[in-house]
Amino acid sequence: MRDIRSAGPGPDAQTSSAAFHMLGADVLPGTATRLAWQPGESFAGIAVPTPVLVVHGNNSGPVLCLTAAVHGDELNGIEMVRRVLYELDPLQLKGTVVGVPIVNLLGFKRSSRYLPDRRDLNRHFPGNRSGSSASRIAHSFFNEIVKRCTVLVDLHTGSFYRTNLPQLRADLRNPEVAVVAESFASTAIVQSAGASGSLRRAAVDAGIPTVTLEAGEPMRLQAAEVEHGVRGIFALIDQLGMYRKLRVWGNPAAVHYVSRWVRADGGGILFGKVSLGQRVREGELLGTVTDPITNVRADILSPYDGRVIGMAVDQVVLPGFAAFHIGIQPRETPDGAGGPIGDEAPDEPAAKDSLEDS
Repeated sequence: MRDIRSAGPGPDAQTSSAAFHMLGADVLPGTATRLAWQPGESFAGIAVPTPVLVVHGNNSGPVLCLTAAVHGDELNGIEMVRRVLYELDPLQLKGTVVGVPIVNLLGFKRSSRYLPDRRDLNRHFPGNRSGSSASRIAHSFFNEIVKRCTVLVDLHTGSFYRTNLPQLRADLRNPEVAVVAESFASTAIVQSAGASGSLRRAAVDAGIPTVTLEAGEPMRLQAAEVEHGVRGIFALIDQLGMYRKLRVWGNPAAVHYVSRWVRADGGGILFGKVSLGQRVREGELLGTVTDPITNVRADILSPYDGRVIGMAVDQVVLPGFAAFHIGIQPRETPDGAGGPIGDEAPDEPAAKDSLEDS
């Protein structure tokens, strides 16, 4: 297996201790700087520069890229990138760490998951220079930033008023991706190939080992989730041989090769009765949905033994709403449910049974 600590999978990847070239600039060894990525004309005809943080080490090594806010309303990853990049000492670093705290700056400014035209940027990678606006933005980002990476971590939270236990989405069938996922330690891993058009899947297809770190919920900054993500990223950096900061952190976490969303059969007011990370048994109460007019209550029971790795916050829901995400224990995998989790968000037209790279 290729050693991801030193190899550069993409044609534009760079691992020498010479100046690091990105976005038309040369970053000297042992320095940190801020660059700007500009994907061309925006929807308003005005170019929108996006900050890119670069810490280039004094010694050769991998190029680790951290991307956050591909969905503009997902805030926890922004703070993770800030903390990691500003805690690194470039004189002690082997290789390069590139952080893009806010990829979807247009959505972020509007507190929106989407681009201004309602397109999901995370369904348009690797992009197309002559396609839709989303495809053109994705193409620019993928070619100017992503192809410079040897390892990529894409940071997300839950979406649509849902929250996620800190977890990694990774295609464990790829040995190099599995190495990256396992390096985080103490973080649950969910097997998934990734949605078509997602940054993670496009990067893996381009030969760049990539995982998605999901933690928390959108529109909030959550201290515990941010701290977990920062510790996990530093564990990865340590395992890549880039920086000695975190020696030991917890025990290996569970790997869920199958997971399923449990849906509400009726509409009403949802109240959860479990918490993230809680282990549940088949038939155990997950939550209730109460009709606000008739006062009729329906229980949501777990069809599986497993662990709650994602759930909706209390809210008004419609019938069929994906409410609780259960990482199923291997011995309790239901017949016919094998294979990776579904790749589409539960409320989208092509819905399967999971929220993928939310």
